[in-house]
Amino acid sequence: MPLTSRFCRLCSNESINYSRRYYFFKTSEYGFKSRQSSLKRVNDEVLQIRKKNNKIFQLVSAYREHGHRIAKTNPFSLDQSSFVPELDIDRYSLSPSDKFELNGILTVNATEGSVDQIIELLKKIYCSSISVEFTYLQDENEREWFASNFERLSEQKLDPMIEKRAAIEMLKSQAFDRFLATKFVTLKRYGAEGAESMFAFYVEFFRALSEAKVDEVVIGMAHRGRLNLLTGLLQLPPAKLFHKLAGNSEFPSSAKACGDVISHLTTSINIKEGGHKIHVTSLYNPSHLEAVNPVSMGKTRAKYMSKQQGGYGNGEWGERIINLQVHGDGALMGQGVNQETFLMSQLPFFEVGGSIHLVINNQLAFTTPPYCGRGTHYPTDIAKIISAPVIHVDGSKPELVIKSARLAVDYQRKFRKDIFVDLNCYRRWGHNELDDPTFTNPLLYKIIKDYKSVLEQYADSLLQRGKMTKREIDSTVTEHTAWLGEELRKAESYEPEAEYFHGNWQGFAQADSAITVWDTGVHINLLHHLGKKSVSYPEGFNIHPNVLRSHVQTRLKKVAEQLSLDWATAEALAFGSLLYQGYNIRLSGQDVGRGTFSQRHAMLVDQDTGLVHIPLNNMIEDQKHKLEIVNSLLSEEAVLGYEYGVSIENPRCLVIWEAQFGDFFNGAQIQIDTFITSGEAKWMQCSGLVMLLPHGYDGAGPEHSSCRIERFLQLTDSSENRPDGEDVNFHVANPTTPAQYFHLLRRQMLRNYRKPLVIVGPKILLRLPEATSPLSAMEPGTNFQPVIDDDDWSLDRSKVSRVILTSGKHYYAIKKHMKENNVKETAIVRVEELCPFPTWHLQRELERYSRAKVFIWSQEEPQNMGAWTFVKPRFENLLGRKIVYAGRKPLPVPAVGIGKLYKEEAEFVVRQPFLI
Repeated sequence: MPLTSRFCRLCSNESINYSRRYYFFKTSEYGFKSRQSSLKRVNDEVLQIRKKNNKIFQLVSAYREHGHRIAKTNPFSLDQSSFVPELDIDRYSLSPSDKFELNGILTVNATEGSVDQIIELLKKIYCSSISVEFTYLQDENEREWFASNFERLSEQKLDPMIEKRAAIEMLKSQAFDRFLATKFVTLKRYGAEGAESMFAFYVEFFRALSEAKVDEVVIGMAHRGRLNLLTGLLQLPPAKLFHKLAGNSEFPSSAKACGDVISHLTTSINIKEGGHKIHVTSLYNPSHLEAVNPVSMGKTRAKYMSKQQGGYGNGEWGERIINLQVHGDGALMGQGVNQETFLMSQLPFFEVGGSIHLVINNQLAFTTPPYCGRGTHYPTDIAKIISAPVIHVDGSKPELVIKSARLAVDYQRKFRKDIFVDLNCYRRWGHNELDDPTFTNPLLYKIIKDYKSVLEQYADSLLQRGKMTKREIDSTVTEHTAWLGEELRKAESYEPEAEYFHGNWQGFAQADSAITVWDTGVHINLLHHLGKKSVSYPEGFNIHPNVLRSHVQTRLKKVAEQLSLDWATAEALAFGSLLYQGYNIRLSGQDVGRGTFSQRHAMLVDQDTGLVHIPLNNMIEDQKHKLEIVNSLLSEEAVLGYEYGVSIENPRCLVIWEAQFGDFFNGAQIQIDTFITSGEAKWMQCSGLVMLLPHGYDGAGPEHSSCRIERFLQLTDSSENRPDGEDVNFHVANPTTPAQYFHLLRRQMLRNYRKPLVIVGPKILLRLPEATSPLSAMEPGTNFQPVIDDDDWSLDRSKVSRVILTSGKHYYAIKKHMKENNVKETAIVRVEELCPFPTWHLQRELERYSRAKVFIWSQEEPQNMGAWTFVKPRFENLLGRKIVYAGRKPLPVPAVGIGKLYKEEAEFVVRQPFLI
């Protein structure tokens, strides 16, 4: 019976009524007055019992809530509290000798005891080297489960084989650290010394998952102990690591990659525990701490989505695939991506069924002590924002770490919710093994210097208890060290293998330097069908009248009469055709269902019931491939990292992240720099992620004008002296027509490689009459055009003396100016794809203007922004022609915020190309 329920029955009205009934039965032969006086006496006794039980239960509740504050979970006891008012028995008017029944209050093998005995028992449970925080859990069942299971923890005996296995892995970890310290003296290895008990956690973690028949684990982990885990439990051949340390590449010579440092490497492998196979994927991570966490969650969810056909449904998140996040104490509280990620994990379309979090609490973030690194008592206090329980455990007690791992797995399996294990340990050598921590933390490291290592303490304990022999301990170290030596010798002849383009990525390849045209057109009949289906809704569905008129009816009319289509319709046709061809689509971002500019309406909302209908998911009966519309929380970094995680797991899902305004991407700059634009070069990890970034100067001021095109172009590896090819690290496009957008989205899925794509998206072009496309521009035989020549059919190119090159929305402003002013002998060429720089396409188009003397790059952005600094050297080096700049002068902000000044600038940047 749940603890709280048991206690409530002792003190509830039900108990009092029962006493009354008993009394009436026994005194029925007496008179009324006698019954009255006896009833008063019994009621007084019951009230006294209830009051007494309330006191002891309040004390028990206080230990459950506050016991962790005096618990001995810190091996050094540097910040342990000595007095907690809530635990003082005087507060509850109790005396040490008062006796109480424990049945129904505590789930231990004791029936009664004095207050002193009960306090001793409570301290043993809640104030020892392991303690918990759980009383803030919002669900009563969770609180009762946690109290019940934790209170029985102290009585549980560990299987000697489990302890022995944990000790062996810890011994191997220590031997590995010492081997590297000897053979690679100057290596920053970020070893596990001081935190060896993390391997006791891993051993029990995998064992518990094996018993639960979990199939896969996705791990997001930083540097600390990473190499130890990889070469230990995760079976990465040390020869591969030593080969890398010798200055060699981790990839075969055929790979186009520059590699990464050893502390960012990883593996993906099947391990066997108890006869059950678990596939473990440890993700590549950058040095930007905690940035990998949302990526690991996205990959976890994508694995579930890929297996849905095999019986994995939305109600089974966290059942067969588990996400493990390993944090550092300083970074856990210091990095805002964690708050974003944790809050995101509770939302629809982001849930993974509860991650398990292991916090390697070094009690020191590089050189910063806790009192300078956080404003909370624990680094895990952030867990409370998602009502996740926390287990605090002394890292010098591996047997308790084993129990904490089991309790964490059991909780996740029971409730499919996040849980944290705060492993209180230390760093033997400082942040890395070459760093001297005594510069800034001399007192702490005086203690550490004389502190017997975790492993030595545990080994002594196992020896004393007869769990292991001295010979077993010595032979484990000797044999593992000898094996590492053999692996070091193998490293000389080690040949890296291609460990990519397997599994879901079978059949894909890296892009080459060739220029490939991908036919991305769709049959006209299918386009008609998709256009109608994209705005269909069930009978009786009460659609908003404005949406019905301006969105549904307008689209149906344009498709039926083959009129020019707007941006949102082209997008719907691209989505629908990809779904029809067997691809899934995931579109996420802030308010993407409707669209920031009320243009998309990919999801319709019933005005009476609030129910949501997604037309493209109902094109045919029992449709298998889906459009997932994800209106995300107001986060950029965590959400974009999550979507990247989805994209690296499933190349057959078009994953799109749309910023509400283009400049909002800068909240996710870490994900862009360290994962999206560099993942293939560092790790051979490809991604087809699309970023839609609304861009355009419309008088919106310093923000909401620019998606900072220049930043993305600076991140590309497009050479100033190399002809265009598709083997750049990612693509950047600034399309001017809906058809171009349609082809970009389809090309992203139809080609045999994956590259991230930045689409500089429109705002006013969404509804600009000139920015439309006919259905014929999307039929078979059509494709995306990196360069579009001037579309003025009356233009005599032999007489053109001035060629204006531009990109995106600015084209329409220049074109309008030319028409209004009857400008002649001038052509406008649109550069639709900036990277890879379309050298060959430009050369082909510009050859038609043999008499042109002036080539101008015109842009809306200031001179120190936009594409100018990217275009100029490539235009001049690759095409051998001089090009002149026309646009705003350099500014420290993307746009001015003064209305009159903006208007003057807007008029000037349109006239300027004709004044040169």
